[in-house]
Amino acid sequence: MMSAANEEVHFIMTGGTIDSAYHGDFDTIEPRENSVIPQYIARVKLARPVLFTQVCMKDSRRLTIQDRQEIAGVIARSSAKKFIVTQGTYTLPETAQFLQSHLGATENVVVLTSSTIPLEGVTMSNGGFNLGFAYAQLAVLNPGVHVCTNGQIFSPEELAKLLNEGRFTTIFSGLPEPHINEAYAQRP
Repeated sequence: MMSAANEEVHFIMTGGTIDSAYHGDFDTIEPRENSVIPQYIARVKLARPVLFTQVCMKDSRRLTIQDRQEIAGVIARSSAKKFIVTQGTYTLPETAQFLQSHLGATENVVVLTSSTIPLEGVTMSNGGFNLGFAYAQLAVLNPGVHVCTNGQIFSPEELAKLLNEGRFTTIFSGLPEPHINEAYAQRP
């Protein structure tokens, strides 16, 4: 049996800004044909063994129920117990809620993350930070589905995107701090 420090981490990529490239001719970004996350992770030399599955490479607004079912299927079939799912920010709450609903009471730790700037080809991306933060949280989060982005941890049911600010918040904002992320205060 592997020790906790050596547990496999399974990365599941679906596209989104984190895996996009800037196209100057059109002043836009589009998901790449293949994910750059495996190469990025190889360069940072993680201590745990890693697996990679590319489900699709789409803008998250184009993710379908079938894509989300495939993500859930990859998790169900994997030998890993720790997962990082990358996708675009637009539908991150919907995917997190879908996985929470479809995985049920899972023994796995599933963390979704994203970025607002492509991981490669653009300076000052938050993609590397978010991947590192998500990876670090795998060691302390309880089994279940979580969202880790910009140094914050959210449960699927509390996550809301602030479009005008390009970041996420909790729908419980304004409540005293002990009520926010209460599920994460009871870590093993």
